[in-house]
Amino acid sequence: MIKFSLRLLLFACIATPAVAQSPDASAIRQIFDTELSQGKSYAALEYLTTRIGARLSGSPGAAAGVEWSRHEMENFADSVWLQPVMVPHWVRGQQEQARVLNSKKQGTIEMNVCALGMSVGTGPEGVTGQVIEVKSFEELKQLGEKKIKGKIVFFNRPMDPKQINTFAAYGGAVEQRALGPSEAAKYGAVGVIVRSMGVNLEDYPHTGSLRYALNIPKIPAIAISTRHAELLSKLLVSEKDLQFYFETHCETLPDAPSFNVIGEIKGSQYPNEIIVVGGHLDSWDLAQGAHDDGTGCVQSMEVLRIMKMMGYKPKRTIRAVMFMNEENGLRGGLEYARQAALKQEKHIAAIESDDGGFTPRGFTMNAAEGPKARIKSWKPLFAPYGLTDFDEEGAGADIGPLEPQGVTTLGFLPDSQRYFDYHHTRADTFDKVSKRELELGAASMAAMVYLIDQHGLN
Repeated sequence: MIKFSLRLLLFACIATPAVAQSPDASAIRQIFDTELSQGKSYAALEYLTTRIGARLSGSPGAAAGVEWSRHEMENFADSVWLQPVMVPHWVRGQQEQARVLNSKKQGTIEMNVCALGMSVGTGPEGVTGQVIEVKSFEELKQLGEKKIKGKIVFFNRPMDPKQINTFAAYGGAVEQRALGPSEAAKYGAVGVIVRSMGVNLEDYPHTGSLRYALNIPKIPAIAISTRHAELLSKLLVSEKDLQFYFETHCETLPDAPSFNVIGEIKGSQYPNEIIVVGGHLDSWDLAQGAHDDGTGCVQSMEVLRIMKMMGYKPKRTIRAVMFMNEENGLRGGLEYARQAALKQEKHIAAIESDDGGFTPRGFTMNAAEGPKARIKSWKPLFAPYGLTDFDEEGAGADIGPLEPQGVTTLGFLPDSQRYFDYHHTRADTFDKVSKRELELGAASMAAMVYLIDQHGLN
């Protein structure tokens, strides 16, 4: 252990000074110093989450978020404008309820549930049926119409706790939420219960969007808290005829007008080359949308603010985009890319923050080998700030539609362990965000933008 530590110390003494004394390292140090001592991201997040709150697309909260972010960026951007986009308008309606009706062991049991986003409602009569538990679409197929018709399908595949990357665990379970209702409807199910997408045992459910398939009946779907999913599963072991009731009042209204909000600082040498940073302004309706994705929005705006506070004049045009409707449609990201193509804009990079406002770990990316190698060459500049992970592929959903235009896309990568404690739940509130972690993330994104602006990616 002593020899290992000495080797690290010797390496630091030899390798660090050249990096530490470089103009890029000095600029990045100034970026972090500025944000950690003068940053406004936390105050901005407090206003967005506690004064405006939930911002589901089509809602009054979303409209208020648009106006707030426009006014906010007018304080430091060279220009700010609204980009019109039509968005889905789904409303939850009255409070949901659900219960087990006839347990021989426990009688009637109230269950913690919420409607899945974009689900149809049950109406006041609710849905009652025998529960059939499955863990995969293959298992559902094997049961077939004979055993599924007229019943409520309970998808109970948990996120894999062995996955260190919780987003990988989420990816391994989320299809049952997104596609499960239509898969169950193929075999005549009358409703669907989905285990919430959370790693821990919790009392509150996680919402999230589903996608109904064409030409298949739309059946109502709810998420159940992980703790009550465990209870329901245990009851079903010995009580195969268990009856379940749930009632929801959600509905989808006609598409509503909304906007992406765009602010930019014009480039001084290459104004037609654009670097985008962004987050999605919309959130689910259960809470304040703090980690998903208030943090990403204020971090993206803060990149422009940091540059103004430092007196930095970028070579290229830097844009902050508050995308609308990531949660249940991606209309904002699609429209932004469509307009970029129509205007023949040259985007050289896009960075999205949509994984929460936790401690920075690095960046994911979808990039050609040349840009990828250049970005990875900057790892020593980020290492003093704890960012060492540059190996994962992927980026943000909102900037994904830019990729066919040849744009290098990056995702800000914070620590993932706590994100799914709050994701799509009533617990996603301002008090769950650390001021210091939020500011470190904003500075990390600004540092990446600075390096791309200074050196390009080719």
